[in-house]
Amino acid sequence: MNFELSDEQQMWRSAVHEFCAAEVKPLAAELDARSEFNAGAVHKMASLGLLGLNVPEELGGAGVDPISAAIAIEELGWACGGTALSVSAHNGLACGPIALFGSEDQRRRWLPGLARGEGGLGALALTEPGGGSDLLGGVQTRAEQVDGEWVIRGNKAWITNASVASLIVVLCRTDAAGGSRSLSLIVVPAGAEGLHIHPAEKKMGVRASPTHGLTLDGVRVPDHHLLGTAGDGIYQALQVLDGGRIGIGALAVGLAQSAFEEAVRYAKQREAFGIPLSRHQAIQAMIADAATEIESARLLVYWVAWLKSQGIPFTREAAIAKLFATEMAERVCRNAIQILGAYGYSSDYPVERIYRDARLMTIGEGTSEIQRLVIARRTLGIE
Repeated sequence: MNFELSDEQQMWRSAVHEFCAAEVKPLAAELDARSEFNAGAVHKMASLGLLGLNVPEELGGAGVDPISAAIAIEELGWACGGTALSVSAHNGLACGPIALFGSEDQRRRWLPGLARGEGGLGALALTEPGGGSDLLGGVQTRAEQVDGEWVIRGNKAWITNASVASLIVVLCRTDAAGGSRSLSLIVVPAGAEGLHIHPAEKKMGVRASPTHGLTLDGVRVPDHHLLGTAGDGIYQALQVLDGGRIGIGALAVGLAQSAFEEAVRYAKQREAFGIPLSRHQAIQAMIADAATEIESARLLVYWVAWLKSQGIPFTREAAIAKLFATEMAERVCRNAIQILGAYGYSSDYPVERIYRDARLMTIGEGTSEIQRLVIARRTLGIE
């Protein structure tokens, strides 16, 4: 692969960066403090194509290549971790499964509205209160066919965008016998009767991204809201998560880049022992490590995005990129706080917020422990 961005990709980065610098970054601290979704900026993203990264142009989306999609999420992460998380989840976890597994009719019914942000974003409901990483065994939400409809009952937890969504793709158990063919993905309109969205979770970080528990109390949707074939849900979800890990990796790179820039700026301005902080070798070492790790993580993310664009399987590689980028971001943000000292610990400076946002990235869409399991099993050939 040639790691040099094309002219088109460079222009795309510039356009997204300028938008984020004007519409997202200036409000990041305020919206974090208020735990408020940046509805105004998200509404404006539709015209730039940021809400339809995975949606073909003929269906109203941007239809950008996977590297360009990663660039967009990286720039959003640089501006605001919470806003980036919501947009990444909307594109990768909600639009993604419909684009990948939906029929032509389903794609035409739902994707244009999602790309325009009509009625809100999209959401994916996998996790449940009693099960996190164990999707196959942990999903208790059930869907039964009754008179040409799916009747869904169960609970979901930690669902990004639930309160700002127009639809939610729900992983349900459609075969009580269990096993790998027991789960399915079903599209549920956000206004469906019997769908109850719980109050927003009070979180350590990414507060501008709303997260909720859900209760589905006899929710009824037509048979044709099933994505693909009944029983394919676990395979569909895992494929969606592979793509989502590119997004989280890119987001982590953006967060690290933002913290890095703040640390460099402060080190050049602040003096200690009569010289700028940037002249002290201990500070230089942290700056050098951060620069090296950010560039390495960025290239890993772009590499996996390129594999995706070529149709090459990338499960192991996505886990590698997600693991390295998210753990890198936490280290870089931690050291940025160290460089700023007491000011870094203050909410008056952005590195405190960025560090809190980065902490989620090693948990969401597969913990670091799960990534290591995926990498090891794929490397060793263990099923």
